[in-house]
Amino acid sequence: MRLNNLIEEHRSKEFLTIALNTGEPQRITVDGVAYDFPSWSIIPIYANQSFHFYNPETVTIWQYNRQFYCMADNHVEISCIGLIFLGYSKKLFIEIAEEHRAKISALMGIFIEEFDSGDYIKTDMLLTLLKRFIIILTRLARQQYFGDIVFIDDKFDLIRQFNFYVEGNFRKEHKVQFYAGLMNKSPKTLSNIFTLYNYNSPMSIIHDRIVNEAKRLLFYTDKSAKEIAYELGFEDAAHFSRFFKNSTTQNPSGFRKNAVV
Repeated sequence: MRLNNLIEEHRSKEFLTIALNTGEPQRITVDGVAYDFPSWSIIPIYANQSFHFYNPETVTIWQYNRQFYCMADNHVEISCIGLIFLGYSKKLFIEIAEEHRAKISALMGIFIEEFDSGDYIKTDMLLTLLKRFIIILTRLARQQYFGDIVFIDDKFDLIRQFNFYVEGNFRKEHKVQFYAGLMNKSPKTLSNIFTLYNYNSPMSIIHDRIVNEAKRLLFYTDKSAKEIAYELGFEDAAHFSRFFKNSTTQNPSGFRKNAVV
């Protein structure tokens, strides 16, 4: 686990990231797409995503891998791939209201103190602090985004599992039937559960993940549309271009030309 006060641009296949902006509102680019990053808000960023802060000096980030945090006894909502990372279908900005800022600031101070400690058991303390931090964020996310929805463990876990399987297979597998088969469920069952939680449809989750990766490759690499199409499991560049335009209203070359720098 590591805590950074300054990161301008980063991408990691391994680390999950939690970013806190304590300064003025700014912009953040994730996989080539710009978002407003409000003051005193947090965004969780999943592994494999590229990100860039426009004013990194006011951003603190926590980064850790699954091996560090994923404990078998964690509730599904606060697991390493829990609600704040894979339980929501859009970019999740969590507002830290005035009454919670002192608590978050104090927790951040303890994190830094433990990092500077030479104690050989500090890893255990860092793990405890991280779990507390994620519980706080999960509670805030539930309040701000999910209202009175009651999360039933087995049903919510199916959403989490679906997102996890999509993350590992979206480059080759584009159909809901494939993921339903991995989970021993029917596509209709998955669709009903996603609707229960006001979640985007399973097919839209797959498509959104493909589009986000395509945007990242167009924004951060010089790969051609043909190369990207092949990397994302399309038979040809024309099919990929139609898919991308239907999803974004721009063709790949237009997106690359107009992407935020």
